[in-house]
Amino acid sequence: MIEILRSSERTVALTGAGFSTASGVPDFRSPGGVWEKYQPVEYADFQRSEEARREHWRYKGETIPAMLSARPNPAHDALTRLESEGRLLGVITQNIDGLHQAAGSRKVLELHGTNRHAVCVRCASEEAIEPVLERFQGGEEVPRCRACDGALKPATVSFGQMLAPDVLRQAMELARRADCFLALGTSLQVQPAASLVDVAREHRARVVVITRSTTPYDSMADVKLDEPLATCLPQIVTAALEA
Repeated sequence: MIEILRSSERTVALTGAGFSTASGVPDFRSPGGVWEKYQPVEYADFQRSEEARREHWRYKGETIPAMLSARPNPAHDALTRLESEGRLLGVITQNIDGLHQAAGSRKVLELHGTNRHAVCVRCASEEAIEPVLERFQGGEEVPRCRACDGALKPATVSFGQMLAPDVLRQAMELARRADCFLALGTSLQVQPAASLVDVAREHRARVVVITRSTTPYDSMADVKLDEPLATCLPQIVTAALEA
């Protein structure tokens, strides 16, 4: 693993929920998590139903504060260091917590959007999430857009909503350019994120999977590690850069 990273000039990282658990961001999908209390709201339902919008904001009202209070962990810092040394082309993340940017990463592609902003479903205006969340907590069940009074929605990709085409295009391009592709803290079960591994392999990248679960790509990876990312990744990056 260290030798693969040491010899790489164009590393790309794909990160998932397991990357942020050491920062205190819960895995909301796990048994007993918040997702068991709420039915996922389809994007089309959010657009046409006031009750669906209220349900979605009740769910977000429980999950966003934990993300806003979280801080980057040493794994985030390790990727920032790798980028600052000119060895990391960018981070593609399935996470919506903004922690890569908070750690100082400059090239971050958020496949599933972000909880750090809200977007109007009518006029597409964006607002920072903190004042919008304050309005929700103050009794505004569905916060309204300051520009057009349309319904605001956290700027994350909901079920039935297309990923931003430009973000996906850039992610595919990074995967094609990679000579080392790191899949970190992701189960590689969700498409199209998981298909980026196939794209990287087709273009002869070495593939490293580090996650605490099995994935469909374990047998084809050059290296598979089942280790805590917050401890193992900084050690690997340091060894690769300082050898």
